[in-house]
Amino acid sequence: MKITDYLSAQFVNTSVKGKSKIDVIEAMLQLIGKSDKVLDFESIRRAVFEREQVMSTGVGNGFAIPHGKSDAVTDIVAGFGITEQPIEYDALDDKPVRLVFILVGKENMVGSHIKLLSRVSRLMNNESFRNKLLTLTSPEEIIDAFRKEEALQFA
Repeated sequence: MKITDYLSAQFVNTSVKGKSKIDVIEAMLQLIGKSDKVLDFESIRRAVFEREQVMSTGVGNGFAIPHGKSDAVTDIVAGFGITEQPIEYDALDDKPVRLVFILVGKENMVGSHIKLLSRVSRLMNNESFRNKLLTLTSPEEIIDAFRKEEALQFA
């Protein structure tokens, strides 16, 4: 299971607009909401915001991974964004966020969902990878960077 099996250029935004955590999550939901795997947008929106209320998905080092589980998708849906400006996100390290990976999986795909969350987190723990992502300007470059980093870390 590779991140790039679920993340495509269509669902990458290198200039996410927003001034708050809620704005950014909404923008990321709108991005993945275009997927044909999404059956009910409001249900995935609710799932992501309910999960966010449990605990902030701002995991630190300028990275957040808003996510949720919902049967309003036919398969895992993923998106990646870079915010136009640093966003206060209630992150665990109290640092602002620029890199956002959103993920919504089916209720009965808990194992796959957790594995993908873990895989993304592991990649994003690499400071040089995070810094590289911030320099990229096209969705295709981002997908290529994820593909190469996965090959290095999960060979």
